[in-house]
Amino acid sequence: MTVGIFITGTDTNVGKTVVSAGLALVLRDRGVRVGVMKPVATGCYGRDERLISQDAAFLMEAAQNERPPLASPARFRNPLSPNVAALLEKKEVDVPFILKSYRQLQKHYDFLIVEGIGGLMVPLKKDYYVANLIRDMGLPIVIVSHAGLGAINHTLLTADAAIIRGLEVRGIIFNRVSVANYSLAEITNPKVIHDLSGIPVLGSLPEVEGLHRENCQFGRLKEVFRERIQVDKILGPNAASFQRI
Repeated sequence: MTVGIFITGTDTNVGKTVVSAGLALVLRDRGVRVGVMKPVATGCYGRDERLISQDAAFLMEAAQNERPPLASPARFRNPLSPNVAALLEKKEVDVPFILKSYRQLQKHYDFLIVEGIGGLMVPLKKDYYVANLIRDMGLPIVIVSHAGLGAINHTLLTADAAIIRGLEVRGIIFNRVSVANYSLAEITNPKVIHDLSGIPVLGSLPEVEGLHRENCQFGRLKEVFRERIQVDKILGPNAASFQRI
C-alpha cells in the first residue's frame, strides 16, 4: 500500500500548497515516485468540466505528475466552502469518487502528498468534513500555520480537532516567517505551541525567492525546504525507505 501525508492548515491561504510542493520537489530529488492530490478545490478557473485548480496545477508541476483527473477530482468555480459552492453550481462533492481517485493514484506512486482545502473542519457536504476525508484515506497529517499573532489559538484548535478525531499529527510547519525583524510573537509562538501541544515543530519557511504559483515557478523552494524542514519526520516510520537513491 502506498504511504503518504495529508497537508492541512489552520486556515485558508496559510501555505499548504507551498509546503506540499516543497515536499514533492525534495522527494523527487531523492528519486521517489511521488504523487500529489488536491481532492477538493474551489475558486477554479476555466469552463464547465474543464475547470482548473491553480493549486493542483502547481502541485502536479512540482511532482511532474500526468494524471490531472485523479489528482483534482472535485473542482468548483466559486471561491467558497465546498458545500456552498456545490449547492450554487448544482453539483455535489462526490466523496466515493474522490476516494476511488485516491486509490487509483496509490497504484502509480510510492508516496502520495494530499493537500486539503482550508482547515480540518471545512464542510465538504452535510455532516462530512475535511477531517472525515483524512480519516477515510487513513493518512497522518502535517499542520501548516503562520507564526505571528493568533497562531497559538489557531494551531492548538486544529491540533485538538485532529486528536479528538483520532488523526495522527506528524508535526507543525510555520510558513512565511520573517527572515529579519521578527515580531515577538513569531519568536515565541512556535515553542509555546510545542510546549502546550507536545507536537513536534518540523521547521519554518520564509518567503521563497523566485516562487510564483501562478506561473508554476518554484525558485529556491526545493533548496530552502531541504535546509529548513525536517523531511524525515514528515515521512515518519517510512523515512528510511525514501533516502536518496
